[in-house]
Amino acid sequence: MSSFTSASSSSSSDSAGSSDPSGLAAYGWDGAWEDLFSPHRAAGLVPARVAAVDRGLCDVVTASGPLRAATRAVDGPDGGACTGDWAGLRPDGPDGRAAVAVLLPRRTAIVRSSASRDSRGQVLAANVDTVAVAVPLTARAAPGRIERLVALAFESGARPVVVLTKADQVPDTAGFEADAAAAAPGVDVVACSAATGEGVDAVRAVLAGTVALVGPSGAGKSTLGNALLGADVLATGEVRGSDGKGRHTTVRRELLPLPGGGVLIDTPGLRGVGLVEASEGLERAFADVEELAAGCRFRDCAHRAEPGCAVLAAVADGTLPARRLDSYRRLLRENEHAAARTDARLRAEQRDRSKAITRFQRQLYRERGRDR
Repeated sequence: MSSFTSASSSSSSDSAGSSDPSGLAAYGWDGAWEDLFSPHRAAGLVPARVAAVDRGLCDVVTASGPLRAATRAVDGPDGGACTGDWAGLRPDGPDGRAAVAVLLPRRTAIVRSSASRDSRGQVLAANVDTVAVAVPLTARAAPGRIERLVALAFESGARPVVVLTKADQVPDTAGFEADAAAAAPGVDVVACSAATGEGVDAVRAVLAGTVALVGPSGAGKSTLGNALLGADVLATGEVRGSDGKGRHTTVRRELLPLPGGGVLIDTPGLRGVGLVEASEGLERAFADVEELAAGCRFRDCAHRAEPGCAVLAAVADGTLPARRLDSYRRLLRENEHAAARTDARLRAEQRDRSKAITRFQRQLYRERGRDR
């Protein structure tokens, strides 16, 4: 975490004559955040960005440098603090340690289904501007994985970019790039080799603001992150030759400043990425299918056997790959199931609240009866 100190101090000096009273412009602080934070500043809190989270504690960066802070009593989004959050910090917490008192509303959030596959999502990173979807060329990742991660990125509110890694290990990347572009129409696709430096500048050119690296284990995210950071800050590991998968050398999400501006969030490898209420993300990730669907005869067309289906017609004439339609259907079904689980949870929570109120009322009536 020592890398925070120099960036924070330079930010503070640069902002001495500017409109950045927080001294955190290098970490994404702007006028809109300042306006939102003003009542918390008046209450004696100081702004900080969450850099990494542990149980009950987190690393934050402030204008005066990095701190270790408690997060046990945070007023903010469900699930508590997450890497990338902007927070109001109380320098003198109840136990003498700095404490996160409030989290500012998130502009964006990358959310996947939780490991337990229940209805609650897991926030991977907050306030992200660009999601770099890392895909290893050596594994020729299935287009379906790219589509899933791009939908996840779009749903977060951030801009997705597909980065094809390990280009030095593939003789010709053109076919891979074409496949990735077909799976992510309208999204920037860049091939690079972090090991040789080839294409890394092209990757930098399409990244902006707070950048989150996401992708499967073994995709080379940490190696790419080190290339972008200009130093071996992130731990890297070998990839198994048997299945092309790597060990989880990144065990927590961590925010680090980029030399050319902006910040980077490296995330652990994602073995499974379930979607949670990602209707908008799917619409944007499959904008080509959605555009075709607008020409269907029936508004509720399921694109299976309906007469006048423009989507099926596009598949028949080769305009739309059948694989892409299958992927679209599969992700829609998954999203619908996730939404149903969420609805069921909300109904259960509403029933529990109603039962609790009824129990309270009955207890109150019994106590009143005894008082008479």
